[in-house]
This record gives sequence, C-alpha cells and structure tokens, in this order.
Amino acid sequence: MEQSIQFAKKYLEDLISFFGLNTDITASTEDDEVIELNIPSSQLNGFLIGQRGETVRAMQFMVSNVLRNNGFEITRVNVDVADYKKIRAEHLADQAREWIETFKTSGTDMALQPMNAADRRVVHKVAAGLGVKTASDGDGQERHVVLIAA
Repeated sequence: MEQSIQFAKKYLEDLISFFGLNTDITASTEDDEVIELNIPSSQLNGFLIGQRGETVRAMQFMVSNVLRNNGFEITRVNVDVADYKKIRAEHLADQAREWIETFKTSGTDMALQPMNAADRRVVHKVAAGLGVKTASDGDGQERHVVLIAA
C-alpha cells in the first residue's frame, strides 16, 4: 500500500514539474482504498484545475492508469488542487439541499442537470442523509440524478 502511495505521489510531482511547478504534494489514503493527492495552491491553480475541473480529472485518470498498468495494490486516485474539489463538493451539497427542498414541496420526481460521477455521488449522499431516494439515469455526458418521490 505504501508503495502505491509513494509511486503515485512521485508520478504526479514529476508530471506537474513539466509545467514548471516544483512542489511537494501531500498524499494519504481514504479507508485504504483511495489515494488522496493534494497539490497545494500556486500561481498555476487555474491551469491545473482546467475548465470545469477537466485537467485535474485527466491527471487523476493518468495516475490511476499508471498504477493499474504497473500492478500496484491501490489504483483508485483522487487528485485535488488547492482544495478545489473539496470546496466544489461543499457548494454542490448546499445546492443539493435546495433542490431537495424544492422536490419535497412538489412531491413529484425531479430530474437534475447532467453531472459527472463525482458530483452525482455528492448529490446521492446528501439525499440519502435527508431520507430521499435517488437514482442515476441517462448515458455518458447526459447522465443525471433523479430525485424519486416515494
């Protein structure tokens, strides 16, 4: 497990050094299943995050694939830049609570806008905590959460 973490950390540090950012990335695990890699804030935050988080997701995909291709024990990776994902998840959770209040008032199923898997996971978690049933529907980029009236 420790080898997986150190390899992922070193790989990501090498990757971002190509963009002129030499920094120490913090690495940890979440329940021994997911490697958490956090890039501290720098002048390249916007570049490393990318439009709607696409660059940070691409880095995450690359690190995960390298771990998988090299046969490491842990291959699930979460990369965050200057707590972007953490802050985004908190804002999305607040928005989900508002959607759920609207949903409870209407009493009918409510389809939300298309979201990536990480955002859908946040909405499902918030809804479950508030006792609301959910499902994911759609394919590809059109996949979205549906709040289900019981």
